[in-house]
Amino acid sequence: MDVAAELVRARDAFARQAWSDAYTALAQADGEHPLGPDDLVRLATAAYLVGSDAECGAATERAHHAYLDLGETARAVRCAFWMALPLLLSGETARGGGWLARARRLLEDGGLDCVEQGYVLFPQGLRLIHKDPRAAYGLFGEAAAIGERFGDQDLVTLARHGQGRALVYAGETAAGTALLDEAMVAVASRQLSPLVTGLVYCSVIEACEEIFDLRRAQEWTEALADWCAAQPDLVPYRGQCLIHRAHVLQTHGDWSDALDETRRACERLEGLPGRGVLGMALYQEAELHRVRGAFARSEETYRQAGACGHRAQPGLALLWLAQGRTDAAAAAIRSALDETPDRLRRARLLAPYAEIMLAAGEVPAARKAVDELTRTADDLEAPLLRAVAAHARGAVLLAEGDAAAALGALLEAGRTWSELGAPYERARSLMLLGVARQRLGDAGTARLELNAAREAFRELGAAPDLARLDALTRRGARHDGGLSPREIEVLRLVATGRTNHAIADELVLSEKTVARHVSNIFGKLGLSSRAAATAYAYEHDLVGRRWAE
Repeated sequence: MDVAAELVRARDAFARQAWSDAYTALAQADGEHPLGPDDLVRLATAAYLVGSDAECGAATERAHHAYLDLGETARAVRCAFWMALPLLLSGETARGGGWLARARRLLEDGGLDCVEQGYVLFPQGLRLIHKDPRAAYGLFGEAAAIGERFGDQDLVTLARHGQGRALVYAGETAAGTALLDEAMVAVASRQLSPLVTGLVYCSVIEACEEIFDLRRAQEWTEALADWCAAQPDLVPYRGQCLIHRAHVLQTHGDWSDALDETRRACERLEGLPGRGVLGMALYQEAELHRVRGAFARSEETYRQAGACGHRAQPGLALLWLAQGRTDAAAAAIRSALDETPDRLRRARLLAPYAEIMLAAGEVPAARKAVDELTRTADDLEAPLLRAVAAHARGAVLLAEGDAAAALGALLEAGRTWSELGAPYERARSLMLLGVARQRLGDAGTARLELNAAREAFRELGAAPDLARLDALTRRGARHDGGLSPREIEVLRLVATGRTNHAIADELVLSEKTVARHVSNIFGKLGLSSRAAATAYAYEHDLVGRRWAE
């Protein structure tokens, strides 16, 4: 074998981003004669990009030692950085911290003024980004300044994107997204290394989803998909890309395509290191099964996601609610919220928490959650989160008996869902709008909105929501739905917006007994919330009627 010729072919494949060819040729050449450190770095990069993480780590470590043997300490430090960063990102803090400490010691012992001084600051910033985002922002700023001084665009882009994420966590969303956009301009230029390009793409899309910026997430997901498509051999980022695409497709109502994408993502990610990303894919798949009514598959997939280290909430609690397991759902969502101090992460839990609390008859708790959610939505100025908050606010107002105020909130939510192209969420808001209009005496408009919601649920395949809606509007069934006289009396009071405590006082019952009656009512009528129960009572002319024991 002509090793020199093979190396020429390998380097050419690497330059063309033909990662599989480059990896195979470099590995073969290395088997014939040990590669030099520059080619070992190429081998490590190609190995990572075709999904061979173990080979990537081995080649990077060999390159590190080879550079040290040649006295090229700065390059050895760069290798130590690339050993540390993936380990830290995957949660292996001991090994990653060890490599980072080695990199810092080499720089200190050598007294080197080099761009690698900036690279070692980046992981330090990552370690602080949740605990002390201001301190992290400062470290990323130092790294960016070093990158600019040495003309290293990879480092500048990493650091600017780090600053953007730190500002978002510090509550300065507008300034943070501006820096993220600046980083993405550099990424879109395709002048960065593939490792930095992929890392920043995925991190920025994740940040957009964290702040509920659907439009940015969609734009950058499409760009990531194009970048991945141009490199057919690429493995590490393609799975994340499929997850992000599935989320966008689900939001826009393309549930079958979204499910296909999540399954493809799971197939690509199965067996790869970094189980957290597989957990993301499994959670997304579980969400799709839940809204389509495949409850058994959904619960199993949530549990698989949890086994991969991804939180199963709020999806699992919403599943239990849909199954009528209200007590289990309430306990789970309470625990999840109590264990979540971070404002952005709480924002994902608050609307499901409010929905479950309403179903459990705990209207004050739902009101408190919606007030917090509304404040966060106002701070972030994200249309998606504002629509989520408006919908939840409308549901709480209905439970409180203020149909007129609920109407305004739900109209706001519906308009935003239409603008975002989110048909499922719009249909859910339409269903509550129908309830509000019924309570205001506008039966004709209510019927139109409930019919529109029904058609949307049918087209989407949202079987559980369709069943709940049919329970609100069915005709020809017994008006009492098989309820006992006491249950009808409880339902009548629920429909007036009273809490379980207030109903207990009025009927001279224990609050526990009222809660049992409410649970029985939900089970008999196929309902899962007090708003749905209210609509049923009005639809079947049960409000205002007195029932004897």
